[in-house]
Amino acid sequence: MKKCLFASTTHGNIARDALDQIKVCALNNVTMDIVNGDRVGVIGANGAGKSTLLKVLAGIYHPTRGAVHASGRRSALLDITLGFNPEATGRENIILRGMYMEIHPRDMRARVDEIVEFADLGAYIDMPVRTYSEGMMIRLGFAISTCVPPEILLMDEWLSAGDDRFLNKAQRRMEDLLDRSSIMVLASHSLPLLQKWCNRGVLLQKGHVAAVGDIMDVIAVYTGIPRFGRGRRLSANPSVDLATDGEGARRMSR
Repeated sequence: MKKCLFASTTHGNIARDALDQIKVCALNNVTMDIVNGDRVGVIGANGAGKSTLLKVLAGIYHPTRGAVHASGRRSALLDITLGFNPEATGRENIILRGMYMEIHPRDMRARVDEIVEFADLGAYIDMPVRTYSEGMMIRLGFAISTCVPPEILLMDEWLSAGDDRFLNKAQRRMEDLLDRSSIMVLASHSLPLLQKWCNRGVLLQKGHVAAVGDIMDVIAVYTGIPRFGRGRRLSANPSVDLATDGEGARRMSR
């Protein structure tokens, strides 16, 4: 099964090509601008293209047509255990994961003590990560992924695994990262979470942008519950641009 990003098909997001192979057009003609100060909530049903959009913005996937322009250090909290070597120790994986994040091993070594303290894995930090529980993997992955404040923060759902003590600590760090980042894009099914943290919304339907605008207005379109007393107009033909203008305002562009 092949994912075709930003393809031109108009027959939905699943089709067959000339060789009778199934093709999934995960995103189609997605264009939007995301500027400094935006906190964007990405909404949609399962399979709408939310995670794919985040991976495109993070540079993990590349569009088959068009481009994504980004200026600023991006941090993608999509799969925070990605890049772990199960045979390496937790301490060794800190350096390995840092290389995946494009942080030089020398710079990562300077952060090891802080990461070890935050993850709070005790003696397990010097044991192979194949011996870790899922919660321990998440703690280490989160501590590594958030060790450098991003300018552009990309998140797929919100951290919800781990014990209460760690979750409280992680919540405080996430709030600090949000305060210090210029742009945040969060894909989530939790509407209260999006209402709390986002000021703009993007509604995806089968890989297409169905609406973009104020987060409360986009949620109203998604739920079908009208937002009375507001006369905002939603755009269903938006633009994605991550560039920097002359004054240093960061944006995202296609």
